[in-house]
Amino acid sequence: MKMVTVDHYDAFSTIPNMGNPAGVVVEGNQYSEIEMQAIAKQIGFNETAFALKSDKADLRIRYFTPGHEVNLCGHATMATMYALKTKGLLEDKSKLTIETKAGILAIEIKEQKAGRIYITMQHAIPQFEAFNGSKFKLAQSIGLTEDAIHPELPIVYGSTGIWTLLIPIKSYFDKMTPHSADFPAILEEMPKASLHPFCLEAIDKNADMHARHFSSPYSGTIEDIATGTASGVMGAYFANYINREAQLPKTIIVEQGQELGKDGRVYVHVKNDEGKLNISITGTAVHVKELQVHI
Repeated sequence: MKMVTVDHYDAFSTIPNMGNPAGVVVEGNQYSEIEMQAIAKQIGFNETAFALKSDKADLRIRYFTPGHEVNLCGHATMATMYALKTKGLLEDKSKLTIETKAGILAIEIKEQKAGRIYITMQHAIPQFEAFNGSKFKLAQSIGLTEDAIHPELPIVYGSTGIWTLLIPIKSYFDKMTPHSADFPAILEEMPKASLHPFCLEAIDKNADMHARHFSSPYSGTIEDIATGTASGVMGAYFANYINREAQLPKTIIVEQGQELGKDGRVYVHVKNDEGKLNISITGTAVHVKELQVHI
């Protein structure tokens, strides 16, 4: 058996145990895909990330839930880049590229005088697909009634690297109960997608949106605390469906995790790039502790 050291970081927070936990293995080349999946399963976080060498970019990152590999993960990217920077493995680079299964994406790292490190991560080109399933069953699957869903905004599948179902809710919600086993039958078009309910009312007066994120049952987890990829696609949703007349570039602040006793913040940057939306997010991370697993 191998003993593996995995660093636990919390992303989208500067306070340990207040952000979204991610496992990070900076020497990912040492492990096979089967071993990576076994490590992620034992760690149990929504995602564990592995940094690897790349012949296409400055580095490659692979992301695993306890159940399967995913194309992209925002909070685990924040954690990985923070880990590499603070461990001195990026030298003095402040701009670099990462190879992911969602494409090659740009990363920018800024270190402030106070010592805080902020990472800006480009997302893949936004995509949207229609949801044609039952609104009644969808609302029921997250513990709401159908009339809680916003009547004027569309429910759509969205992706800036990984697909999720964006569910606009009329007003702030503090109670939801996900029935994850019901998700695949309701999501006929994309049975493995996650669910991302959100509203335009936030607890923090400085935030623009409040959200929760319920994982696909195939992932082996229930809920994500602060979701980078889904927050990114919410920025594209804002520009496409909420305010088409919004002056760009615009930064949207998304809060998430409060119902779980956490306090995540994701800064979503929406730009117009020659007629196409360009989405990126900014966040930070903090080291919590080392974890040991045997595979």
